[in-house]
Amino acid sequence: MQGEKDILLLATYGMEIVECGGTLAKHGQAGGKVEAAVSLARVENREQMQKAAAVLGVKVHFLDFASGEVHADTASKIKIVRLIREVRPEIVITQDPEHSFLDLDPDRREAMILYLEAVSLAARDWKIEECGGLDPHLVRSIYFMTPEHPNCVVDISEIYPLKEQAMAELSSQLAFSAAVLGKMVPQSAMRSLLSDYEQVKEVPVELGRALHREMDRAFHLYHGLLSHTGFALAEPFRRAGRFELTYLL
Repeated sequence: MQGEKDILLLATYGMEIVECGGTLAKHGQAGGKVEAAVSLARVENREQMQKAAAVLGVKVHFLDFASGEVHADTASKIKIVRLIREVRPEIVITQDPEHSFLDLDPDRREAMILYLEAVSLAARDWKIEECGGLDPHLVRSIYFMTPEHPNCVVDISEIYPLKEQAMAELSSQLAFSAAVLGKMVPQSAMRSLLSDYEQVKEVPVELGRALHREMDRAFHLYHGLLSHTGFALAEPFRRAGRFELTYLL
């Protein structure tokens, strides 16, 4: 069955684990091995990421790169190539290159070059000894998450509550979202958006949770029911390369 395919998520900040968490959880529940590697994760946030990942059935690796210093250099490539050859995933998921180029989060642009170079090198006879003596591994499919131009969606309608549960573990991210959006959105608009705004406005984590509740549901509804997919809630992806079909879907 398709869901049994093993997946490795190459994440930059860790939030990606939850952003495509419905898909990851479904593959894990179907018997696939699901792992994530996070390039930049603050020490104080790692326990939260681990808890969120555990909700979704995802094993996490921390790559310990330094913020503002991500480069596609040889040492960095070796670290990721070795992990790919250890995990040997059939599918790699990472951020969309188009999105990364325009994203104002630091390191995402450099990280995308690094990830794709590492996926390519992992399949070749490149630095075998430096990468632990492991055999090369060809990743069969690459999917870009939350893309500018998706070409497929995954139904997460049944598993959506699990995704919300995982999001609730990321209290630092929730507080950060509240702080950033609180500067962008006037209180009058917040009151229109959140029915419980007066109760949560002074508690950053609760405000962030309320905001993500509305934003995340809207996002997944848009890519599901509102895009005429036949799914109520869906996660969008862009598959690199052509789909390989024996018969039309």
